[in-house]
Amino acid sequence: MFEVGFTEIILILGLALLVLGPEKLPKLAAQIGRWTGRAKSMARQLRAQLDQEVSFQEQRTAHGKGETAAKPEPAGSPPVWPPPEAAAAPEPTEPAPAAAATVAPADSSIADPALKPSNE
Repeated sequence: MFEVGFTEIILILGLALLVLGPEKLPKLAAQIGRWTGRAKSMARQLRAQLDQEVSFQEQRTAHGKGETAAKPEPAGSPPVWPPPEAAAAPEPTEPAPAAAATVAPADSSIADPALKPSNE
């Protein structure tokens, strides 16, 4: 469809040299190099994070079936915390304490006469 050969690249570089000049062209090339380096780094981090999530899901499904995980975590990835065994919260053995009694409002016109504090 659309292919760029060696001669087209030389032509584009020659036009860029004419338009930008010899002072700006090296700065632009360095900036483009930094941008591509950052893009590659972000793509690498995304791929590593996705691989880690997939391995975590595989471990969870293997743990749910009662099997052991067949594939260890890749080197350089942080350990999964908390471990799947410790992630389950223990069952409460005692019932929760009862809620504290409500306090009567200070405005006596709103308060129930039975709850009204005596100032006698």
